[in-house]
This record gives sequence, C-alpha cells and structure tokens, in this order.
Amino acid sequence: MFRGYVFKALLTIHLLILAGFSAQVQSEQLADVDAAISSGIIAKLTSARPDLKFGQVSPSPLAGIYQVPVIGGPTLYVAENGEFFFDGDMYEVTPTRYVNLREQAMIGVRSELLAAVDVKDMIIFAPEGETKGVINVFTDVDCGYCRKLHREVPELNRRGIEVRYLAFPRAGVGSPSADKLVSAWCSDTPGETLTELKNGASVESKQCADNPVADQYLLGQKMGVNGTPALVLADGVLIPGYRPAADLVRLLGVE
Repeated sequence: MFRGYVFKALLTIHLLILAGFSAQVQSEQLADVDAAISSGIIAKLTSARPDLKFGQVSPSPLAGIYQVPVIGGPTLYVAENGEFFFDGDMYEVTPTRYVNLREQAMIGVRSELLAAVDVKDMIIFAPEGETKGVINVFTDVDCGYCRKLHREVPELNRRGIEVRYLAFPRAGVGSPSADKLVSAWCSDTPGETLTELKNGASVESKQCADNPVADQYLLGQKMGVNGTPALVLADGVLIPGYRPAADLVRLLGVE
C-alpha cells in the first residue's frame, strides 16, 4: 500500500526545485481553466490516443501543469502545450504525512457524480428501523469479497446502515458477470435475485432496455473504481476493497 509513495514524493520535490513551481491551495485546483488551454491539451492527447476518453482539465498544484483524468485510467499531469505529461498520484509533503492530492480532488468529483444518481437505479438493502448511515457499493456478483460483504448486509442493516448497490462488472459490459447483474436489475425482485447470484445460484436470465448496468460501470470508472467491492460514502470518500461490518460501523460513527 505504501508502493511508490516515497518515489513520487521525491519526484514532486525534485520538480518543485528544478522548475521553481509554487504549491497552490486546494480551492485553486477547482478554478476554471482557460478554454483554449483545455481544448488544446485534450486535442493533443486525443490525437495520439483517439481510443482514450479524457475528463475535465483542471489546474494542478504545480504552476503550468494541468491534471487530466483518463476515463477508467490514471490521472495525467500535462504541460500547458500538451506535449509532455507524467501519470500517477501527486503527493504534497506536509509536516506529518504525505497527502494524495489527486484523491483529494476526486472526493468532490465523486460526491457530485453520486448525488446525480437516481436511487431508483440502485438495489437497496435498507434497515427496518432508523437509517443512521449509508454506504454505496460498486459490486460484481462473481467477486469473492463482494459475496463476503453481502453476507454482512443483515448485520449492517441491524446497525442502521443502508447498503446501496451499483453494478460494476469487472470483466466489462457484455461479460457473463455483467449479464448476471443485468438479470438482477431487471428482476421483479432485484434484491432477492442479487442475493441468489451472490450465493452462487443460477437465476432466470433477463434483459430490460432501461437497466443501468452499463451506465453504472462507466460511473465507477469516472470515480476511479478499478476493483470490487468499492465503497463510496456520500462525501465522496472511496474505500476500496472489503471491510468487515464492525469496521464500517465505526467508520460511519453509528455505534
């Protein structure tokens, strides 16, 4: 988990020293980029790799360097002329820790994307009593840890935590796993069907034109999800991988 932290931190320091760049506050990262610069950067990147799709261009903490997310891929740090970039995470070295600036920026992006999702398009397991907290989970029915987490949903519900599922077939749209997810979302009883699939049972194959599986898979990519389960909190914080129910209860502060 600490992989590359030191190297990337040293690289950032080296760039700051060589180029004399100055760090900017987080709010400045959200400022609008000149339209000509933004379109020029996207045009350069797209001309070399027309198969890739890029997100919104925004300033980075390094003057003259812009951050551009690849949809379903890494964040690129691109020179103003669009002719040079490096990828990966950028860290700020503070007196007490390394701060992942890309992740900080993504928190706001995820929160906005999540707020735009219609809850009717999620498969929801809600507590019988008061809802004290909510977790949004990108899931794949053929994922072992997704199944493990699903077995803990009753305990999460008992503790007042609502579980909202979004589809994220790891093998991609059109894969057998994706087809199973479509069957769950198109079922007359989505929650029961999803549970059956996660228990390894076979279910009736179903299709419906308005199923959200492909859209939710793309949504996950935009949020930086690259595996399952992936939990996204309402404030945009991403928690990759499985977490026991007890840990989630403490994390949400609903004890």
